[in-house]
Amino acid sequence: MPAELRADWRLEQGAPIGPQLYRILRERIIAADLPPGSRLSEGEIASAYGISRQPVREAFIKLAEAGLVEIRPQRGTLVRRIAPAAVMDARFVREAIEADIVRLVARSADEALTKELNAQIARQRAVADSNARDFLTLDELFHRTLAEAAGKTYAWKVIEDVKAQMDRVRYLTALHFPKQALIAQHAEIVEAIARRDEQAAEKAMRGHLRRILADLPEITAARPEFFETVHASGQAGKGETE
Repeated sequence: MPAELRADWRLEQGAPIGPQLYRILRERIIAADLPPGSRLSEGEIASAYGISRQPVREAFIKLAEAGLVEIRPQRGTLVRRIAPAAVMDARFVREAIEADIVRLVARSADEALTKELNAQIARQRAVADSNARDFLTLDELFHRTLAEAAGKTYAWKVIEDVKAQMDRVRYLTALHFPKQALIAQHAEIVEAIARRDEQAAEKAMRGHLRRILADLPEITAARPEFFETVHASGQAGKGETE
């Protein structure tokens, strides 16, 4: 196993290999550790992890279904560029689900939950200026905590399955733009929950998730090599770097 990979990108002994490998490769693509145009080799990955090619092949298929890689027979597997249309679709789905989730949370919120959410926000502030990866891990925890508090863990699984491209944009945004505005939006959501104000909580969540509408054009201009281009025909360009 390559020594340079962080600990949570290494396989855990005794746990199913396939799901782990898919998660690791997905996270490496999202974190730009495997940038667009990277060629992924079944043989090299299998050798690096000391596993057979079968779980690698299965992981590639799932990554392709998520729009993260393109499998080209006889040419290999390449990491795709980010598709802005897929980002917008994911945002639409996520907003629809999380707006209802936060209303449910606000309806029956208790002091223990708001205390936990505020503690998470404090941890977000502590890493905001130093570590984009840790910040996004905490951001993910914040939204997952809300889903769990609403008893909607399956709904969160649905969100996770569709938001890979959105997460890639969020990572680039966290690298390039200040994160204090996102933290302030989290705080606004928690304040509404603490007041049990369902309408305000929903409004705050929708505003939070719509921020990407403003961020996407800016980050596309700043890092065009990460994004598909749309030709005059309206067709998106291919995701590989030749």
